[in-house]
Amino acid sequence: MMFRLLSNLLVVCCDRWRQQLCAVIAIGIIVVGCLGWSFPAQAAASAAASGNPLAEEGKTLAGRNLTGAQLEQAEFANADLNNTNFSQANLVGAVFSTSTFTGTVFRGADLTQSIFDQVRLYNVDFQDANLTDAMLLRTEFNDVTITGADFTGAILTALQVKQLCAIANGTNSQTGVTTRESLGCRG
Repeated sequence: MMFRLLSNLLVVCCDRWRQQLCAVIAIGIIVVGCLGWSFPAQAAASAAASGNPLAEEGKTLAGRNLTGAQLEQAEFANADLNNTNFSQANLVGAVFSTSTFTGTVFRGADLTQSIFDQVRLYNVDFQDANLTDAMLLRTEFNDVTITGADFTGAILTALQVKQLCAIANGTNSQTGVTTRESLGCRG
């Protein structure tokens, strides 16, 4: 898991000035991993190994109401999360990978330091969600609602930022940050 996270981080770091910074970060990740400290993704993998029923690969949670659920560091790999309601859920450090979400609701959810890797989002509601320091690697946004979402410090590509800025509005009720400000939108 650590090496997948490392490779995804290096993919994001494509221009020259970022490569040196990413090399330093990559070395830090390897050192921390060797010392046995855990990252959210590693903790999620540990949760899966320990029998967390929500962490099973390929698990279907379609249509489930998980409003207010405590799911910090949960891992959802190849999971069917279509029409799942995560409103107000605590998903700090959660990992969502290789999945497609249609009609999924993250309204008011805490997705701080979460990872979305190779995820396709269709008609997904992130209204008032906190995505501070989230990593949205190879994530496709299609007809999403981001009113009041906070993306401060989130890792997004320039294309993702441009796409999200076109629909960004509102202020996050928990952090007080506007969606446009958190994305660094111009104008």
